[in-house]
This record gives sequence, C-alpha cells and structure tokens, in this order.
Amino acid sequence: MRILRLLLIFGAWLPAEAATLRPDTTLRSPVVLLRDLFDDSGAEADRVLGPGPAPGGRIVVEAPQLRAIARQFDVDWHPASSADRAVLERPGLAMSREVALAALRAALVTAGASPDCAIELAGFSAPLIPLGAVPHVVVSQLDYDSRGGRFSALLSAAGAGMEPLNVRMNGQVRDMMDLPVATANLPAGTIIGPDDLRMARVNSPAARGEVVHTMEQAAGLQLTRSIAAGQPVTTGDLTRPLLVRRGALVQLRLTADGLSVTGRGIALESGAEGERIKVRNPGSKTELIGVVIGPDLVRISADARAGNVLNRGSTVFSE
Repeated sequence: MRILRLLLIFGAWLPAEAATLRPDTTLRSPVVLLRDLFDDSGAEADRVLGPGPAPGGRIVVEAPQLRAIARQFDVDWHPASSADRAVLERPGLAMSREVALAALRAALVTAGASPDCAIELAGFSAPLIPLGAVPHVVVSQLDYDSRGGRFSALLSAAGAGMEPLNVRMNGQVRDMMDLPVATANLPAGTIIGPDDLRMARVNSPAARGEVVHTMEQAAGLQLTRSIAAGQPVTTGDLTRPLLVRRGALVQLRLTADGLSVTGRGIALESGAEGERIKVRNPGSKTELIGVVIGPDLVRISADARAGNVLNRGSTVFSE
C-alpha cells in the first residue's frame, strides 16, 4: 500500500509525454487538425487549424510555424533543427469523364439534343475529387446552339467530404444515325457485295450528300470512286455495273420476224444493263445503236440504222 502511494505521488511529478512531430501526413478531410502535425498533441488534438490543400495538393509547414503552433496550443514540442517540417498531402482522384458526360447529356437532351448524340468536349480536364468521395454532379448555365451544335455549360459537383467545385465546359454536339459504311478500303469499280458494307453509328455531318440508308440500296451496284473503311456511301458514289466497256469486242444479237442472228461488233461506248450504246460493225464499219443486255452482249433492233440488213445465216452484220 505504501509503494502504491509513492508511485501515485511521484507519478504526479513526472512530466507529460512530449509530443512527436509527424513529418508526413495524408489528410482525409478538407481541414487540417492539430493532431495532423503532432502525435500526443494533448487536449486540443482535434482543434481545426485551417483549410487543407485541394485534392491532389500539399502543404508544407516549416519549423518556425510548427513552433508557433505548438506554443499556441500548449503542445510539448520543440524543433530539433531548422530543417524540421511537416508535409500534409491530400490525395485526389480525377472525376470520371463518364460521370461528367452523363450529367451533360441529360442537360442537353432537356434542351432538345438527341438522346444518342455524340458529345465532343473541347480541352476538358477532369477535376480532382477526394478519394472515396461520391459527388453529386449537375449541369447549369447551359447555352446550347441547336443549329450549330455548339454548347457551353457549368459543371458543378458537391458531396460529403469535399468542397463544392465548378468547371466550365465547351464543346460540340453531333447527331448520330445508322448507315451502311465500308468494311474496308474499297477501290473505284468495286461491285458492292454482302461483305463490303456493315451498319454503323455515324455522325450526321460525316454523311455528306444523299447517303445510302440500307444495305439493299447499294447491293450489286458499282463504286464510281474509292471509299475509305468506315465511310458512308452516297448515291453519287454508285452506278449500275458496266457490262460493256468502250473498245471491247461484243456479241451483237438481232431478233426479228422469228429470226435470231448474232454477230460481232466493237463497243464505241461503255454501258450498264439496259443502257443504249453505239457499236461498230467491223465488216461494214457502220455504226449501230444497241441496248446492253448482258456482259459484252448487245441487242440490236431491226431499224438500228436505216439501210442496214443482215445476211441471213451469217454471224456477222454487214451492209
């Protein structure tokens, strides 16, 4: 019992345990507390000293300021040297771009944009938010030009454990549409087959001219110019396939009065099925008019040229 009394008496004379400087601290709140600087900082440990850095930022407290803070709040700490300092860092995480776009899309749709429009942000830098924060994001001050597709808006975010933040956003809205596009680079002259096109979502401005809207519209037609992969096809890019090319040796066919006669000729023009072209009789050098009915096959009418007759039984047209 005597020993216990002595311990209590002498224990009352022992100095309190000195505080210890915390040289590196990771902040989890938007403010700096006394205990963020010192361990064993006493009764004032939860005292708020001031605002902390923004997410992703840091504050450095040097020895003179640390000593002044310790004196002000009766913390038993003295700097060991002028090099003593405390570094306070607050980790941050970039706000998800998808979160910002979702809020922006909702505002734009309300203003009249298409729900599946493509949104292009100009120079957008995602703001940093505290780790673990779940911000509520809204868009205000929206200025949307529906004709030009340009917009300007203010993105605001707030939530527990974070300071409210505001970010100005600018960009372009482009309506989308489903169109056939080239599956690969297609050279001019390609006859469109089932594997040459696929349906894809395309920005409306990219669909210049009168575009083809279905695969069936282009099937079996021939390209008049090269088409790059992923590019829509316009009606001006397509023509019926040429069955006869200028200068080619073609078969001429005449049917009249139950008599069918064939011969050879030279195409003076190129033509697709059903088109009228000029051909030359190689024997008589006479020019005739015929209709393309197949590959290198031209049907000649009985009156293709006044005065022309066929030698019956012959396979060549002649005067």
